Amino acid sequence: MKIEQVLPIQPKIEISNFEEAATGCDLGITHFLITSDGEKIENPRYLNRSLKHLASLQKQLSKKKKGSKNFAKAKRKVAKLHLKITNQRKDFLHKISRQLVNENQVIVLEDLNVKGMVKNKKLARHISDVSWSTFKTFLSYKCGWEGKYLILVDRFFPSSKQCGGCGEKNVMLTLSERIWACSSCGQEHDRDINAAKNIKKEGLRLLQEELATA
Repeated sequence: MKIEQVLPIQPKIEISNFEEAATGCDLGITHFLITSDGEKIENPRYLNRSLKHLASLQKQLSKKKKGSKNFAKAKRKVAKLHLKITNQRKDFLHKISRQLVNENQVIVLEDLNVKGMVKNKKLARHISDVSWSTFKTFLSYKCGWEGKYLILVDRFFPSSKQCGGCGEKNVMLTLSERIWACSSCGQEHDRDINAAKNIKKEGLRLLQEELATA
């Protein structure tokens, strides 16, 4: 019988250089994750890649007589594919969260309103497939195991629209604009990388405030 190892929560580590210790992470759909260092990790889209196969199996299931052996067999095939997709997604999320925790002392994320976002019918399947909530959970307990910090930035923080150079807010920025230049200082930004840098900066501000009052 396999006995699971229970790892204790470790005391928080001491940080000597906050800037070098932290990474900011912007979560997305095209790219699963963009870091403040400029790294972009593609979204593997496991569900999307299996939709045709899944639709085919569900069509076969719909043609079987309920309660028959063939119905049960077809139903198992659908369940098996769903399980495969779930396991692929979990494996990906475990690997990315482990890499982030290994390489950083502080990880900063935007606290996304996933429940609200899935109400958008056009994006619901993509948001569910990307599993941001599960990713946040994985990061949370792994940081706890190693005494590292996971900081969540308020979902209303204007990470994408704020210039990472001068702090000016681009209120006219649209979702389709992936590259934009600040009208105040002229600095050009990759939308996602700029957001990740702003998330990092805000997360470090929150952490230092918390440590100062502890």
